[in-house]
Amino acid sequence: MSGIAMVSATAGALLAVSLTSTPLQQAQLSPKDEAVFDSDRISGGVLRFSELTRPVNLLVMGMSVLPPDIQNPPEETKNLKYLPQVNSFDGLSDVMLLVKFDPETKKINMLSIPRDTRTEIEGYGVKKINAANLEGGPALTAKTVSNLLGGAGIDRYIRINVLGVGKLIDALGGVTVYVPKDMKYQDDSQHLYINLKAGKQHLNGDQTLQLLRFRHDELGDIGRIQRQQMVMRALMDQTLNPATVAQLPKVLDVVKDHIDTNLTVEELVALMGFGVRTNRSNMQMLMLPGRFSEKGEFGASYWLPSKNGIAKLMAQHFGLESEEEQLATTTDPSSLRVAIQDSTGGDRSNLRPLIRALEKSGYRNIYVAKAWGEPLDVTHIVAQQGDGDSAESIRNTLGFGEVRVESTGNLGSDISIQVGQDWLQQKSILENSLTP
Repeated sequence: MSGIAMVSATAGALLAVSLTSTPLQQAQLSPKDEAVFDSDRISGGVLRFSELTRPVNLLVMGMSVLPPDIQNPPEETKNLKYLPQVNSFDGLSDVMLLVKFDPETKKINMLSIPRDTRTEIEGYGVKKINAANLEGGPALTAKTVSNLLGGAGIDRYIRINVLGVGKLIDALGGVTVYVPKDMKYQDDSQHLYINLKAGKQHLNGDQTLQLLRFRHDELGDIGRIQRQQMVMRALMDQTLNPATVAQLPKVLDVVKDHIDTNLTVEELVALMGFGVRTNRSNMQMLMLPGRFSEKGEFGASYWLPSKNGIAKLMAQHFGLESEEEQLATTTDPSSLRVAIQDSTGGDRSNLRPLIRALEKSGYRNIYVAKAWGEPLDVTHIVAQQGDGDSAESIRNTLGFGEVRVESTGNLGSDISIQVGQDWLQQKSILENSLTP
C-alpha cells in the first residue's frame, strides 16, 4: 500500500506542476552561482525516480521580509501604518538549516544554524550569518555555510517565505505540540501578536508561527531554535507517511508561490519518499556548537561558533572527518556534562537514586537543571551536542528511556535526561541494585 501511495503521489505531483527542469525556482542564478551547488543527479530515473541515489545536503532558509528590506516593495504596502510581511526571498534569513538525507546510513540529520552566528561572509567581512542571503542570495549563503562547516558540500537549497509557512502548516492539517510556557508579545509596528497558553494543543498555521517566532525570553534565538526542533519533530511524526505524500500536489499548489528552490519536483518527491521510509529514531536534530557573546565583547550580540565542536559534529553526523577526529577516542563518562530535568513534578529527593546510579558508572559532572515542563511518559535521554553514542551508553546504564539526538535539552549540557513517568516505575529496581 505504501508503494502504491508513493507512486500515486509522485505521478500526481509531476502532473500538478510544470515539468521544466526547475519548476519551483524563482531566483535567477548566474552560471557562477549555479556552480556553487552540486548539479549531479540525486534521484533515479524512469521507474525509480522517487528514490535517492546518493547523500544530499539541502540548505533550508526561512525568510521573514519586511518592505524596507527590499528595493521595490509592493505598492499596496507603502501607505500602511505598519510593516506587513512581504512575499519575497530577499533580505535576511530568519531560519537556517542544513539537512542531510543519507540513503547509505538511512538517516536524516538536521543542523540548525543560529541566525546571529558570527562568521566570515566572502567579500563582506565578518557579519551575522543571516546577512549572507541579503548580500548574495542562496549561492553566497551556501558558500558561507560550507566555509563555516569545514568545507561541507551543498547540493541544493530551498527558501520559504514566512507567509508560506503558515499556509504549509494549514495544508498539512495543523500540528499537535506542547507549548512550553505562556507566550505573550505584541509588536504593533509589524502587526505581530503572540498569545499562546502553555500546554499540549493542536495549532493552526498562524498559531504555529507565533510559537516559532517568539524569542523574548532568556535564551532569545537559541530558545526559538529549540522550539523549531520541537515543531519539526511533531510534524515529522504526524505527516511523514504515504497518505500525506499523496497530498503533495495539493500542498505544492498552496505554497509554491512562497518557495524558491533549485530542487526539481522529481527531486522533491525523492526526498519526501526517503523521509517516509526513514525510521523516526534515525532523524537527528542538531545545533551549531558555540556560545553567546558576553556583554561588551562585541558591538552586537552574536552566537560564537566553536571550531572544535563543529569539527566533531561534522565528523559524527555529516561524514566530514578532520585529522583530529580520526584520532579521537570514545568520550570519557567523567568528562560529560549531564543535566537532569524532571517532568514528573516530584520532589528532588526522588532523583537521588538516579544520580547515584550515574555516579557509580563513572559520571561525575551531574547537575539538576530547570524542570522539563511537558509531562513525559517515557524519559528522553537527549544528546544535546549530537553525541548519540554517549546518550545510548547512559540509556544502557539506566535500563530505561528513549535516546533522542536533538538540541532541546539544557543548553550547557552534553546529555540532558528529561525524566518521565517510567522513572517512577524503575526507581525501586535501581535503588535495590545500589544497595550493598
